[in-house]
Amino acid sequence: MFRVTKPEGFGNIQLEEVPIPEVNDCQVRVKSDTTLISRGSELFRRYIREEAVSPSIMGYSLTGTVDAVGRAVTDYSVGDRVMVVAPHAEYVIAEPAPTDGRIVRLLDDVSFEEGTFLPLSTSAIAWADSSGVKAGDTVVVLGQGLVGSLMLQVLRGYDPARIITVDALRLRCQLSTRLGADTVINAEDTEPVEAVRRLTDGNGADLVVDCVGGYAGIRSFEQAQDMTCRFGTIQLIALYQQAPLPLHSSKIMSKRLVAGILTDEPRSQIVGRALEKIKDGEIRASEMITHRFHYTEAKAAFDLLWNSPGDALGVLIKWQ
Repeated sequence: MFRVTKPEGFGNIQLEEVPIPEVNDCQVRVKSDTTLISRGSELFRRYIREEAVSPSIMGYSLTGTVDAVGRAVTDYSVGDRVMVVAPHAEYVIAEPAPTDGRIVRLLDDVSFEEGTFLPLSTSAIAWADSSGVKAGDTVVVLGQGLVGSLMLQVLRGYDPARIITVDALRLRCQLSTRLGADTVINAEDTEPVEAVRRLTDGNGADLVVDCVGGYAGIRSFEQAQDMTCRFGTIQLIALYQQAPLPLHSSKIMSKRLVAGILTDEPRSQIVGRALEKIKDGEIRASEMITHRFHYTEAKAAFDLLWNSPGDALGVLIKWQ
């Protein structure tokens, strides 16, 4: 079988041929159909590093069919369609656990491609639950990559008065409009802090969710502090900014800062909610897909996301 690896060297994505893994009594083996590249973590914590990266963390969003089951496994059978938190590979091993949601049986109405969005969709629901968003709030989502786009769609379910999204890439702004943002600010053309202040009569937003990872995340975190209203909330989701983030005491006073996920609901329950949202069309995962690559073109898929972020969003690797 083949799997994606990243030996030493910037952007050195390769395929490695290794034996097909065997299951123990408590494991299942999955034959892969589709994997999703998560641009934030897989580029800024894998692709750009000079040192080698373990193949075990090269990816975490995989769908396929169970093709072998350990003797002690009772919840899964050969032929089950599943999502597994696992790296880009032709075959992967999963060990079912009752609360971690790392292997989930797909609903009949959720395709393999849509299913690859489950890990990030699950996190988006947990982030939204942790944000403190209330009905009637004005919400700003900074960044409309995979995470920001999912946050837009999930936050709709909390009945905010309006959702304003911000991105500097035209493709993402266009998708944000299609997915239901009330106002989309293209930061390439408009200064976002001024725009948000103008849209909120100078007050700022009740909730600002910062989803801008990587180098641009340093500036977006400053902008979040400037566009949040008094007694409002800044939620930091983004990672991999490659430097410390600026936190200004004069700007953060009388505001609430939430970092990541604070809910204690088991992930296995949240992933069920995410599945229903994908099935019901509340999360329109298929519309977020821009490219599909055969696994033999894995390096081209990663290179596209790094070199041409304005041309791609959901990039899939196909294993069949």
